[in-house]
Amino acid sequence: MRHIKLPKLEAEIIISELNFKAIRSSGSGGQHVNKVSSKVELSFDLYNSEAFTLEEKERLLGTLKNRLTKNKILILQCGSSRSQHKNKAIAQDRLINLIEEGLKVKKKRIRTKIPKSVTKKRLESKRKQASKKDQRKKPDLE
Repeated sequence: MRHIKLPKLEAEIIISELNFKAIRSSGSGGQHVNKVSSKVELSFDLYNSEAFTLEEKERLLGTLKNRLTKNKILILQCGSSRSQHKNKAIAQDRLINLIEEGLKVKKKRIRTKIPKSVTKKRLESKRKQASKKDQRKKPDLE
């Protein structure tokens, strides 16, 4: 596979098109968790983005189809850190990585021809195994 790194300008366009929403984190954390919205929800409208060509959009829609909503919006959540700013940065990095992975072009596999010697060796081995099994049978006395 060929690794594609997003150009800095393209990444900046993507980041400018992001929508963030701060929500309260789930789980334990005491009093602090009940009053601070540190979890970040990132949404990115992939279909209406100006950062990609039509071909790139089609590729991304195909590779990320399980993660998209009906309106072709990608939603990521991050609540791993206690800081909203860190969670925002982590979510942005995840999005950029997802997009880079989605834009990778897989190499087409070229089938190799099986050498005649390998086929001959396999068939010879089968014959030996068959004769070995055949010799273990009880003889026919009739």
